[in-house]
Amino acid sequence: MRYTVATFYHFAPVPEGAKYQTALKAAMHQHAVYGTVLVTPEGLNATIAGEPTGVAAVLAWIKADPRFATMEHKESYTDKLPFLRSKVKLKKETISLGVYANPTEMVGEYVTPQDWNALISRDDVIVVDTRNDYEVHLGVFARALNPKTRTFKDFPAWVKKNLLRYKKDKAIAMYCTGGIRCEKSTAYLKQLGFDKVYHLKGGILKYLEEVPPDQSLWQGECFVFDDRVAVDHNLQASTHATLCQHCGHSLVAKDLSHPLYRHQRQCPHCAPAWHKTLYRGQILWRNTKDSLLTKWGWRNA
Repeated sequence: MRYTVATFYHFAPVPEGAKYQTALKAAMHQHAVYGTVLVTPEGLNATIAGEPTGVAAVLAWIKADPRFATMEHKESYTDKLPFLRSKVKLKKETISLGVYANPTEMVGEYVTPQDWNALISRDDVIVVDTRNDYEVHLGVFARALNPKTRTFKDFPAWVKKNLLRYKKDKAIAMYCTGGIRCEKSTAYLKQLGFDKVYHLKGGILKYLEEVPPDQSLWQGECFVFDDRVAVDHNLQASTHATLCQHCGHSLVAKDLSHPLYRHQRQCPHCAPAWHKTLYRGQILWRNTKDSLLTKWGWRNA
């Protein structure tokens, strides 16, 4: 069985949250569609999956509401359902930045996947990845800055420390998984007075869908928030990426073979500080020993 995975978000007022929650969950159950939908006063944010006809029916149900008639979505496909339950949650925000930022008031300029390469290849453009560090670990665009945030709420502090020193006419291009974080982050930068703020329309997922691999500037895989962990450039489930069972950080082959990795106990990202100190000491001693042996001519003796 081939399943469809659809991701989407849309900003529109939903004052009747609880009522909408009940109706949407009933529609998902009716069509055997699984995943998580966030219903907020400012709109929807979701990833759902199911048989193609079921997902199409739920999307049609949502778009039948005039508020969501123009909602766009992105699709990928998998042989295994990435969700086990249907969840519709009431939240205060579609995604929380920790500071006020309203994309319906102002937002950065959208850049299509076809025009993205030219923009981020310009020397005068700062490219910023707005995702969290455990997502960036699996893949990035060339030249992108990694704020190394643990949550999206850490992003404003990084901006104040690293971007406010630039003139307000400095060109800044941002990207994220599906686009919603860039709606908030570019709105925030516009509030701070930056004029030339851009973001990748549809996010990484839309870029991977529309830009051929031989023309792509994407490096690695794209982290996704379901059981697939990540998708490759063909939007197929990763066969390499996994998650640390202790801290949830994304892992690749080099992490699994790292001396600090312990199956289901720890990974190089969450290992206790004393483990890391001991490991660094071992590396330092080995390098020092090798250098001295070479210097004294004893290595091949």
